[in-house]
Amino acid sequence: MPLDYLVSALVTLLVVVDPIGLAPTFLAVTHGLPAKTRKRVALRASAIAGAVLIGTALVGDWLLRQLGIGVSAFRIAGGLLLFLVAYEMVLGVRIDRQSKQAEEALEEHVRNIAAFPLAIPLMAGPGAITATLLLAGQAANRPLSLAVLLGVIVAVTAACLLVFLLASRIERLLGTTGNVVLSRLLGVILAALAVQYVIDGVRAALVVRF
Repeated sequence: MPLDYLVSALVTLLVVVDPIGLAPTFLAVTHGLPAKTRKRVALRASAIAGAVLIGTALVGDWLLRQLGIGVSAFRIAGGLLLFLVAYEMVLGVRIDRQSKQAEEALEEHVRNIAAFPLAIPLMAGPGAITATLLLAGQAANRPLSLAVLLGVIVAVTAACLLVFLLASRIERLLGTTGNVVLSRLLGVILAALAVQYVIDGVRAALVVRF
């Protein structure tokens, strides 16, 4: 039934992507950026993540089979890259670098942080890609179910965008000291999440191999 599939897909992707849980991370990686620039980051990140997940739903399984790449490889690669971001957040390197950037380089910086780490791997990460692949497999040979899945992806990324746009209000409530503490704390949490991605990827690869 399309309704059952709709509920299943919506709950699965909301839990995996966790839009509300991404708000503190969004604040941390966009710390120091003007409000208008932060809005552009939110729009671009949501668009990129939506495009990645829609592409995954349409051709992801076929592409992985053609390239001989397993989902575990996504987990390991995403974890390693995310750890680099966490390292910079804990030491304050990211904030220092942002404050020294020239105005003409701002647009390139916006594109960079919107694509990584916000869109990939935080929004459209290994978990979301895996969930989308599984849901797309359930919708195989059922165009209506596939259309439902694409609609769910759009809805979830729109929810992320809404949360990002409201995140600035949270930042104003925290103040400067609160934002610095939050950035360091989230860096530690992101580091743990990155390590968990790698562990899950290695475990999955070993299970498949043996």
